[in-house]
Amino acid sequence: MRYLMLLLALFVSAARAEDAKPFDPSDYPPGVQKALRYANEECTSQDGGEVTFAPDTVRKIDLTGDGRDDYIVDFQDTKCGDRETTYCGTGGCVINILVTLPDGNVRPVFDGYVLRYKIMAPPMKRGAARTVRFDLHGSFCGGFGPQTCAKQKAITATPFAFKQP
Repeated sequence: MRYLMLLLALFVSAARAEDAKPFDPSDYPPGVQKALRYANEECTSQDGGEVTFAPDTVRKIDLTGDGRDDYIVDFQDTKCGDRETTYCGTGGCVINILVTLPDGNVRPVFDGYVLRYKIMAPPMKRGAARTVRFDLHGSFCGGFGPQTCAKQKAITATPFAFKQP
């Protein structure tokens, strides 16, 4: 019976793997595609070869509270040929946050290196912006390298950046 269960589990896993759709930048609006082109440009500038995006490179989620999909483009698992560190360094990995405007256009509001990020629980007030917690390189809080620096930001259509003191 145990072997039958194992065989069934393997069959289901294989079926899911076949159903998994490969990452396709054309599935996203032009503004998101532009952010994804950065990966190709950076890889080409380093003579790195072909870019491989992870299936979860782009995350769709309403961050601004307006009911429209916004986007987080996270290059953490993006590969440039056989290189694994083209888009990451001691300060984390490149992420872009893009929000969808009322006219349907997508605006970049953040582009920077982040060690980790966490989208906080939705606000109690309907239509309010979501807050994202960013873990940054220690230098953004006056420290150095491994000292993590946490900053929070409510995501709106206004661009922002984190500055080192």
